[in-house]
Amino acid sequence: MTLTDRQQAILDFLRERIAAEGRPPTLAEIALAFGFRQARSAQDHLQALAAKGAIELVPGARGIRLLGDGAAGMASPSEALPPGLLALPLLGRVAAGRPIDPQADYEGQLLLDRALFFPQPDYLLRVQGDSMRDDGIFDGDLIAVRRTPAAENNQIVVARIDGEVTVKRFRQGRGKVLLMPRNPAYAPIEVSDDAD
Repeated sequence: MTLTDRQQAILDFLRERIAAEGRPPTLAEIALAFGFRQARSAQDHLQALAAKGAIELVPGARGIRLLGDGAAGMASPSEALPPGLLALPLLGRVAAGRPIDPQADYEGQLLLDRALFFPQPDYLLRVQGDSMRDDGIFDGDLIAVRRTPAAENNQIVVARIDGEVTVKRFRQGRGKVLLMPRNPAYAPIEVSDDAD
């Protein structure tokens, strides 16, 4: 079975979510994790994985069953990894400067000490640019990202704006949202209400 990088990343994501939560993710969760605009894109990738025999699609919101090599090592997370380690997928790059097209290219997994993170992140991204240097985030750094439904004021976020992504500080007030750089060479990005 030969998978594309994206298919391998999605298969690894399925394994991790099943190991961590005991159930597969929904299409919406897969779409969010990989930056797809629509759940249909996630469905297309799952159908490709099913056609290659890595998974079986069954009826239901979480109708994904791992098959063959895809199910290997899924008995429990503690059997899959040495104790105290966490496997995080490296999913490409994010801008620390002007927003860039998302590059969700699967670059592999890194094994990291679980004690480094609280709460546990979902994936890693490689930073491109220096707009966050005053927060200690430099060009080429890896950042750990945890998906959340909302952001708090002054929190560092990975934001998607009209299909492009950037890392900034989130600031909301007076009816507008600003994405704030931490380098005086960059201007804040004002996000309109109709931004995607």
